[in-house]
Amino acid sequence: MSGKLDKTQKTVTIDAAPFNIKDRIGYMFGDIGNNFSFNVINSFLMIFYTNVLGLTGAQVGILFLTARFVDAFADIMVGRFVDNSKLHKSGRFQPWMNRMKYPLMIAFILTFVPIVKDWAMPARLAYVFITYLSWGIFYSSVNIPYGSMASAISGDPNDKTSLSTFRAIGSAVGSALTSYVLPLIIYVGASQKISGNRFFWVVVGCAFIAWACYTLTTALTTERVRTEKSEKVPLARLVKGLFENKALIVLVLVDILIVINQNLSGTLLTYLFNDYFKDTKALSIALVFNFATVILLAPFSNWMTRTFGRKECSIVALFIGAAIYGALMMIRTQSAGFYLVMLFFGSLGAGVFNLMVWAFITDVIDNHEVLTGVREDGVVYGVNSFARKVAQAIAGGFGGFMLTFIGYKSSTGGGAQQTTTVVNHIYTLATGVPTFCLLLAGLVLLFFYPLSKKRVNANAAKLAEIHSENAEEEEEAK
Repeated sequence: MSGKLDKTQKTVTIDAAPFNIKDRIGYMFGDIGNNFSFNVINSFLMIFYTNVLGLTGAQVGILFLTARFVDAFADIMVGRFVDNSKLHKSGRFQPWMNRMKYPLMIAFILTFVPIVKDWAMPARLAYVFITYLSWGIFYSSVNIPYGSMASAISGDPNDKTSLSTFRAIGSAVGSALTSYVLPLIIYVGASQKISGNRFFWVVVGCAFIAWACYTLTTALTTERVRTEKSEKVPLARLVKGLFENKALIVLVLVDILIVINQNLSGTLLTYLFNDYFKDTKALSIALVFNFATVILLAPFSNWMTRTFGRKECSIVALFIGAAIYGALMMIRTQSAGFYLVMLFFGSLGAGVFNLMVWAFITDVIDNHEVLTGVREDGVVYGVNSFARKVAQAIAGGFGGFMLTFIGYKSSTGGGAQQTTTVVNHIYTLATGVPTFCLLLAGLVLLFFYPLSKKRVNANAAKLAEIHSENAEEEEEAK
């Protein structure tokens, strides 16, 4: 372990108001804002492309796969830029959020322009690729600073658990609101066709809400842990340090599995209730369950972490979730109500990890500092975000290709009827994907993730000692 930080940087905890409820609430609003953009893209963009713009599942799959891989590399670049940017009086991360929220909202709105359906197919494909890729890059330029900021708000593990919990609540609130409200507005008539025009104006409203949430985040939070750098960490040394951090590598693998499950589940639920159960009202409830059950776990997050540890709680919950989805896959119910009940409990299993994942990342950032002697919040978070984008690309590509493979019929009006074979395949995908992903994620976390409760607390104590010594040296220098 490193006994001191690298001489080219110095990390201190500034004398500011103690960590309090304002920080928690402010950080929560950040992910509400994220999901008024991200969840709309994640849950509804594919069906917008296939049922409004008339693209095939394979075309959408290629688009998602290509754009998200390109976008994923932007995460690491943004993380590096943020880490090496000037330290402002408000901190390192808030200025990025304040600047980049404007181009993000513009790109988000342009992604859902319905008149594109009247263009020739080559023009349609070019437009959706450019707007989707732009949205992804601008989303990274807001989300990377936002996610990295958690480790700067407080160095205490319990405070980080609180921030992760409130971020998860924000994610659940944003996801629940968009998941419940959008289906009630975008579908019209007895045939439940999608209205492209309604879709567009709903997205405009979501963009304004996201902007307001980001503004609240930067107004209510305080960056207390700050790193001043005299020079950049050489890239080769940085990469070497990342590979030495086993916790980061394992978390990346687990996060890939969880994000593939989360993204595909949101998309497949849309098709499952639209085509298999033919119940778009139940779809709203299903999407809420898929994201929002984490709120029920939030009051217990600190207790679970202090008593058992993040790693330990997540493993048990992932195994329980996998068992429930596996049971659904074998039962093959025709009842939307029964499916919703099982979905509720299955989503609780995945929800524990989602509740704590952002605290996992701050633990990994601290571990990187202990192992290497340098603090790289943005890069470490960017690497994890890179993995999540790769997972989103895999999920988007897999979802689109599988829809074409099973024979799903797309249309510009959303009224195509699917065969019994197709809808049965949709059911298999909707239950089989979470069963496999949650089970494998639990096994990887169990056997390979090194940051147990004991190790996390030891790292926090070590860094508190180093930062305190740095602060004393800085005072003496004055």
